[in-house]
Amino acid sequence: MSAYAQGNYCTIAQDASIGAGTVIGNNVTIYPGTVIGADCTIADCAVLGKQPKLGAASTAGGGALGPLVVGDGCSVGAHTVLMAGTALGNNCIVGDNAGVRERCIIGDNVVVGRSVTVENDTSIGSRTRIQSGAYVTAYVTIEEDVFIAPMVVMTNDNYMGRTNRVNEMAGCTIRRGARVGGGVHILPGIDIGKDSFIATGAIVTKDVPAGMVALGVPARPIRVVADEELLENQ
Repeated sequence: MSAYAQGNYCTIAQDASIGAGTVIGNNVTIYPGTVIGADCTIADCAVLGKQPKLGAASTAGGGALGPLVVGDGCSVGAHTVLMAGTALGNNCIVGDNAGVRERCIIGDNVVVGRSVTVENDTSIGSRTRIQSGAYVTAYVTIEEDVFIAPMVVMTNDNYMGRTNRVNEMAGCTIRRGARVGGGVHILPGIDIGKDSFIATGAIVTKDVPAGMVALGVPARPIRVVADEELLENQ
């Protein structure tokens, strides 16, 4: 095990791997098999590599999970929980009180803000930023360079648990460079196109074409995104 700094009252499994230069705060729990890269910061009361405990009616799926893997240079906030079977790339920031469920894949330089929830089986591309209080439901795909504003809500079940149609559950897909404004709600299975812009407070009930500004309840495209705002021109 490499040299790292550890606070008081931590519980660290003997087979956990912790990279050199990592700093671990007080009251941190690190479960068996967890892999933490070099030069990370793990804040007080964080829980890393926890195995999920599913309810009898859960649709999340069981089965064996691999270890949690946290890349080099990551920062994990206080009271944050990262589940087993998930992998974070390098230089990610996960804010205080956030939660990332099992079988999630997170790229490099991603920001998962304070009190964000990322549910199981979700992928988040590199350089994406998810702001405070957003809810990312299970089975979502978020590509690279996406911006998710505070309090965005994503959904994946048109029947809201009333029927057992697990095979019909589908999160949204948010394409590269898209921007989603504060408080937006996105319905199951929606595709939000590359470089599109969803205005604050919209409810997205239909796919949004690439490069379009959409707003309203329900959201509707109203114009193209200005050239100077396109990701390729940044």
